[in-house]
Amino acid sequence: MMGRTEARTHRRTANGGNARIRLTVNGEEQDVVFAGYKSLLEVLREDLGLTGTKHGCELGECGACAVLLDGQPVLSCLLLGVECDGARVTTVEGLADGPALSALQAAFADRGAAQCGYCTPGILVTAQALLDRNAHPSREEIAEALSGNLCRCTGYLQICEAVEEAARTGAQGHGTEAAGTEAPRHGGTEKRA
Repeated sequence: MMGRTEARTHRRTANGGNARIRLTVNGEEQDVVFAGYKSLLEVLREDLGLTGTKHGCELGECGACAVLLDGQPVLSCLLLGVECDGARVTTVEGLADGPALSALQAAFADRGAAQCGYCTPGILVTAQALLDRNAHPSREEIAEALSGNLCRCTGYLQICEAVEEAARTGAQGHGTEAAGTEAPRHGGTEKRA
């Protein structure tokens, strides 16, 4: 009899190098078949059509590819898609409530926290994870949480102000399913000294 790990490995490597996984993306269960070498970033963009998550440095340095994996911010360029079988993934598309922006997204728009917008999806999901675990973070806690997300346009002041505004208006818990839970970290966007 095959154990859970062996069954997952067998399912992932079936079809001559292709992988097949099941994951929940933005609240919807997805079965996806893809080339086994693809990163989670590539699976999201190329196989699921969720292009809000951006290619950046693809070295884990910029944070543009950040998504939430089981409620925790991770760098999707550093994770193989096959590592995410059974996981819950939230992308920037999953933060909004239908056509309405989330409180955090609205604060970013109101404060001019997005200039070119390329880094914004990664910053938004990382900031949402912070608000989910800490409803009223200090400016220092915001800066620490976003330290792995690079922005070349805004200078960060507007970003911090937007996160503070969202905290005042109650942005925690929107768009994520595992607020306050501990999950294994598969990468992450916070820089360590």
